[in-house]
Amino acid sequence: MSVKDAVLSQLLKDRGAYRSGEELAEALSVSRSAVWKAVRQLRAEGHPIEASTRLGYRLTGGDVLSREGILAALTSTDYDIHVYQSVPSTNPLLKSWAEEGAAEGCVAVAEEQTAGRGRRGRSFYSPKGTGLYLSILLRPKQHAEAALQITTAAAVATAEAIEQVSGLPCEIKWVNDIYRDGKKLCGILTEASLDVESGGLNYAILGIGINALPPAGGFPPELRGIAGSVFEGRGEADLRCRLAAALLDRFAGYYRELGSERCFEEYRRRSLVLGKRVTVFSGGEAQGEAQVLELERDYSLRVRWDDGLESCLNSGEVSVHP
Repeated sequence: MSVKDAVLSQLLKDRGAYRSGEELAEALSVSRSAVWKAVRQLRAEGHPIEASTRLGYRLTGGDVLSREGILAALTSTDYDIHVYQSVPSTNPLLKSWAEEGAAEGCVAVAEEQTAGRGRRGRSFYSPKGTGLYLSILLRPKQHAEAALQITTAAAVATAEAIEQVSGLPCEIKWVNDIYRDGKKLCGILTEASLDVESGGLNYAILGIGINALPPAGGFPPELRGIAGSVFEGRGEADLRCRLAAALLDRFAGYYRELGSERCFEEYRRRSLVLGKRVTVFSGGEAQGEAQVLELERDYSLRVRWDDGLESCLNSGEVSVHP
């Protein structure tokens, strides 16, 4: 652990209380000058550290993503967490790690994505300082069907994490978007590498993007009326670190029991589409309108089309009618 990270870890343990430079230097077995340099680096990254000549240093609040902040709230030991100020996209970053042999449980978290991606090659708006953008490297010893189970487990874990930090309920729009009050809070993208001979997964990259706070100046015109945020006002201290920790903890539990009845029931209970009229899309083209009758155990949607025929949707997207 670097001196900078160690200083932050110490200040997080005593948030709101002063720690003198001498105390920090002694605890970390470094010089007071090294502590001072670490504080300067942390301030440059946005951490609100107050200094007093007589009392020392203390954290005064703020919401800055950091490895130490996430670890302070995390229970699970399944992850190796890396936090970045800015990356093009966390999924391709982890894909490169996977191809180099990185272990399961590597997590990349970013303050900003300059080229965030969603499903079907769409862009994902990822401004700095207000979202939580993370990807997890997974190596499940299962067949390709596990990719869907990973996505649905992530949807439930994310909804539960958002509910935990905000105190407000979420809904899941089939198959992988998190909504509240008709606004999209989160998108999930699972990308898998297949072993052609065995039909199993070499690895899977689970990407999750959450609008934690409203971006400065609001969402772009094309997203207004569509996108929402977990907190509509400014968030509490360490909001995104606590949200990341809650998400990772809950996903770890569901991942250990992929395909479980518990996950299915929690997913179904939060379904945004059950009983609703929808327009069905495939490949971006509208296929017709239907009534959603049920969520099947394999997470397909059983629908009744307007001509009276029933079928199950295993892929595609739906748009819910007002």
